[in-house]
Amino acid sequence: MTAHSANATDGTAGRATIDIVNVRLFDATPTQLFEAFSDPEQLAKWWGPAGFTNTIEEFDFRPGGAWRITMHAPNGADFANESQIVEFVKPTRIVFDHLGPMHWYRMTMTYQAVGEQTELTWLMKLEASPESEKLREFIEQANEQNFDRLAAHVAGVTAPGFARG
Repeated sequence: MTAHSANATDGTAGRATIDIVNVRLFDATPTQLFEAFSDPEQLAKWWGPAGFTNTIEEFDFRPGGAWRITMHAPNGADFANESQIVEFVKPTRIVFDHLGPMHWYRMTMTYQAVGEQTELTWLMKLEASPESEKLREFIEQANEQNFDRLAAHVAGVTAPGFARG
């Protein structure tokens, strides 16, 4: 196990947060799920809600490294996102901060082996605001769609909105 960290604190000091938690059991190893995120070629294929495709402009997977992605919605809208990798422990944990442009959140992803499967937990600490509270239900559903796409990806099946190339 290799640990890498730029900041061991949870990054939410002085911030009120709304916690959104999604948990699912996957037919994959912790290493397979970890690599599905840490490898930008794989990440581009499954990240985002159903129907989205992705262009990853930058993915520097190290503590303090930048992650810039444009998510392309089925209706043609583009959503540029900027994040920063905070820390990771291969293959059990990845933490990143979503910096903008719209809302800040810290995502902690943990990968726990359960027999032949892996329980993946996403803990999203979204900066509290009236807008964030309105987004809660959408985000919970979008995260579940993300999980659907990840499950299909690790199973070797083309997920809805699969980005080719």
